[in-house]
Formats: sequence, C-alpha cells, structure tokens
Amino acid sequence: MSSSAQVMLGIGSWTVCSIGMMLFNKLAVKAFPCECILVGLQMAFAAVALLICCRQSIHIGSFRDALRWSLVVPFFCGMLLTSILALKSAPMSLVVVFRCLSPLAGLAIESFYPEPLKVDRYTIMAIGVMLCGAFVYTTQISQMAMTGIGWVLLNNVFAVGDRLLQRLMLAKDQSPVDISKTGVTLLNNLEGLVPVLSCAMLSHEIEALPAAVASLDALGVTWIVASCIVGVGISYTGIWCQSVISATSFLVLINANKFVIIFIEVFVMHSKHINNVQIVGALFTILGGVLYGKARERLEAKVAMPQEK
Repeated sequence: MSSSAQVMLGIGSWTVCSIGMMLFNKLAVKAFPCECILVGLQMAFAAVALLICCRQSIHIGSFRDALRWSLVVPFFCGMLLTSILALKSAPMSLVVVFRCLSPLAGLAIESFYPEPLKVDRYTIMAIGVMLCGAFVYTTQISQMAMTGIGWVLLNNVFAVGDRLLQRLMLAKDQSPVDISKTGVTLLNNLEGLVPVLSCAMLSHEIEALPAAVASLDALGVTWIVASCIVGVGISYTGIWCQSVISATSFLVLINANKFVIIFIEVFVMHSKHINNVQIVGALFTILGGVLYGKARERLEAKVAMPQEK
C-alpha cells in the first residue's frame, strides 16, 4: 500500500472511530455514571481484544522501549478520563472550541523535536482563522453551558501531551521506539488501568458500583458495550495516524472532526440548538482546518522539490 493510501485510510478509520467513541461515551456515561470504572472497562476490553485477536502482531523490542513508552500512558489515560468527565458536565460545543487552541501548543512544543515541523505564514494564518471562528462560536455560549470548563481545559492538556509524545516516539523522522502499533496500544491500555482504577477508588466509585449496575437497562448496556468496541478501534487508529502525520496535523484533524459530532447532535439527535452566529463560527473553524491542510501540503511540496532535484 502506498504511503498516501496509508495516510488516507488511517485518517478515515480514526475519524469513524472518533465520532462513534464520542457519541457512545456521551450516551454510556449517562446510563452508567461511574466515569473511572467505565474508562477502566474500555481499557480492559481493548487489552483482552488485542491479546486474543492480534497476538501475533504484538512486538516490544526491549524493556527500554517499553519504559520510554510508559511516559505516554499517563497522558493517554488522562485524556480518556477527562474526556468522559467533560462530556458529562459540559456541552460538546465547549469541548470543540477549546480544542481549537491545541494546535498552537502543539506547534510551539513540536519546534523542539529532533526534526521540527516547519511552518510558514499560511499555516499561522489558517490557525488564526480557526481561532477567530472558535471565538465567534464562544460568544454565543450561555453561562450555564460553561459548567465543566475545568475538565475541558485539563482534557486539552492531556490531549496535547499525548499527541506530542506519541509523535516523538512513533514517527520515523523523530526518535521512534521499537514497538509495533498493536504493542503500544496494548501497553497504553494495560498500564493505564493502574491510574484509572486508582482514581475510581479515590473517588469512591467502587462503593457506588452496585447501585449503578442495578440501575442499568438493556439500552444502557448496549451503549457501554458499543463504547468498548469502538474504544479498541480508536486506540489503534489513533496510534496509526500519529505514525503517518504530525502531531499538530492530528490535533487540527481532531478539531474539524468535532464539528461532525456537533452536526449529529443538532440535526440528527436534536439534543442541542445552535443559532446562526454559531453556525458562522463553526464554518469559519472548518474553513481554517481546510486552509491548514492546504498550507501543510504546499509547504511539504516545497520541501520535497530540492530533494527530487
């Protein structure tokens, strides 16, 4: 398979899994309000599924490689947990808007990499358009909708750290570890169980578990199982994407992807209303994502020209 086909397939697979994960998580956490245990279930399911279905492809080169990758695990499980908490206490629009700030942090930190991501004025202008759109969208969010902003900001921190560390340890032009994609997915989910279940104990979710299980109906169980299945996909496809595109490009992809979820919330699930000003803000942010992609494409073509000569 060509490199461009791998990029397209990786991005497409991650997009489908990401949309499914966000929607199923939102429904699952309403049916089963033990957030840490829910994340723990998803991680345990992913680890078991990998050991059963992908055992042959799991490769961990050395203990040193596994130890290096362990730096990613706190950010990975922190990102999953704060995402669930943000979905529970904040509207999707707030999550999307604040996620638009993540590429700026990604660009700044990625500049210190062994092979830093090159940027030009068109890249900066594209991100500026995204931020302007996000600002317009934010002006129409009510005070009540600002509940849970702390979880949204913390989720941003974990997301940036996770993507940057994964990019550093997966990309061939950086400082990669000798671990297969299924190997790092397994490490993320197995090692991540320790801090997630520790959080469940500290937040007294273990005591609340019997009552939460007793209140579950068949539909609630369906949402939980669906979130576990999609969780396996997003764990693998997220690492796949990080190995073929830059961390900043992935963060922009995440932002654009969230507007698809908002569209589903508003026009399919009818659980949220947005006005014309918010629609304009959303369109500007999506436009910024398109311009960013074109700016990256233009810059990469410019860098490749001297090599071809």
